[in-house]
Amino acid sequence: MARARPTRILVMAHRTASTPVLLDEIGRRARAAPCAFALLIPDAPKRKVADWTLEDAIPLLEREAHGKVHGVAGGPDAFEAVQRAVREEDFDEIIVAPLATQRSRWRRRDLVHRIAGLGLPVTLVAQKQKSIIDVLDDSISMK
Repeated sequence: MARARPTRILVMAHRTASTPVLLDEIGRRARAAPCAFALLIPDAPKRKVADWTLEDAIPLLEREAHGKVHGVAGGPDAFEAVQRAVREEDFDEIIVAPLATQRSRWRRRDLVHRIAGLGLPVTLVAQKQKSIIDVLDDSISMK
C-alpha cells in the first residue's frame, strides 16, 4: 500500500511567523495528518530582515510540525511572492498570518481574498488584538 503524500502547506507570515497562534495552528495541522510546510516571508524591507525572521521562526515551526520546514524569502510585493511560490512549487493550501487588523498592511490590501483567487484553499490565522485592558495589564506587569 502506497503512503499518502503529505499535504503541502505554504505559510505566509512575517512578524507573526513565531507567534503562539500560528505555532498552535501548525501543531494542530501536523497532528491531524501528514503535512509538509514552507514558510514564506514576503514584504521584508531588506533581505536581512527576512533572513533573520526565517532563522528565528523555522526552529519553532519545525518543533510544532515535527519535521523540516522550508524557508523562502519572497521579495517586496506580498501577492507576487505568493503567486511565484504557488507557481514554482506544488502546494495544496496556504495559511496567511497577518498582524492584528488595525496594523495589517496585508489586510488593507485585501491580500487574503487576492490569494484565494489563485485557486487554493486559504486559511487566515488571525492574531489576537490587544484590548486596552491587556495593554494596561502588560504595562503594569512590566514594572
